[in-house]
Amino acid sequence: MSIERNLNIGIAGAGLMGRLLAWRLSNKGHQVSLFESGSLENPTGACHTAAGMIAPLSELYHCPLPIYQLGLQSLQHWPVWTAQLQQQTGIEVDYRHNGSILIAHPQDRTELLQFQQELTAKLGKDNSHQLQWLDGQSLQSLEPELGRFDQGLLLATEADIDNRKLLPALLKALKQNNVRLLENIPVECIPGTIHTQSGSEQFDLTIDTRGLGAKQQINGLRGIRGEVMVVKTSEVQLNRPVRLLHPRYQLYAVPRANNQFVIGATEIESEDMSPISLRSSMELSSALYSIHPAFAEARILETRVNCRPATMDNLPIVECEPGLIRVNGLYRHGFLLAPALVAQVENHIHQIISETEQVT
Repeated sequence: MSIERNLNIGIAGAGLMGRLLAWRLSNKGHQVSLFESGSLENPTGACHTAAGMIAPLSELYHCPLPIYQLGLQSLQHWPVWTAQLQQQTGIEVDYRHNGSILIAHPQDRTELLQFQQELTAKLGKDNSHQLQWLDGQSLQSLEPELGRFDQGLLLATEADIDNRKLLPALLKALKQNNVRLLENIPVECIPGTIHTQSGSEQFDLTIDTRGLGAKQQINGLRGIRGEVMVVKTSEVQLNRPVRLLHPRYQLYAVPRANNQFVIGATEIESEDMSPISLRSSMELSSALYSIHPAFAEARILETRVNCRPATMDNLPIVECEPGLIRVNGLYRHGFLLAPALVAQVENHIHQIISETEQVT
């Protein structure tokens, strides 16, 4: 059996994809340089804003089957990778595989039924067991704070992760692996080369994970604005993400450590990065209050706005050519898709090495 040859790899973009790739590839012995146009310690990309949900079933309602299938692959990787990362760095990243719950107010119960019917049609009856109907008693036994609701759906296979803990853990692991880290350096990528303002660097392979920074290289790439709030209250305790179905929007509430919740729902065809709108904050707040009245006294700690990179069909791309791999268009599915796409890149690199060894 041949020994895998180590490559000199340059990665542009230190968001979730860039960090995961740099970590995984450096673990395999490759020499990795990671370039970031902003700060590594204080990232500003969509992965830093996100709620960290890994919810293939929830997303299948709105998205095509490939997103769900990639999400299932990611669910295989996340528990293994997070365990390795925690062991290496000593940082708990709060990966939680407790599933998620969908609820609706009595006047919106048809939303739950429609959700169940849509997913059953896409999954087929053999996989419909992944959706578990909950009566009021069963719902309250899982989430006592949801006693106001008499019906719900449990999606037991779903998970979530605290992005605000994961990203620093990955950065620490990269430093431990002696990854070359270059921040506040805008770059351009071509096969085998990364251009910076100060010159060009040659690599065996370059990987472009810059998100919207690669708009000039990817036709049709666009930004989708998303807005979230972070609130804090000790009056409400949830054990897993909760989604409120509503005819106009779906609110999610993701519990975090220290009595915090990440609240979101908005999705706007715009690359506007200005602060959250009054309308969005009112809708998020009123929907949250309708889940539990005690949220009325929650303190708003933070509002977040970002733009997620999306292709014209909202599907991710992994484009490969000699000397260059582009990964982009993860849309609102960053944490759902990233491990599966990282695995695709790893397989492609392995194929490159195998083909090179056959030639030599």
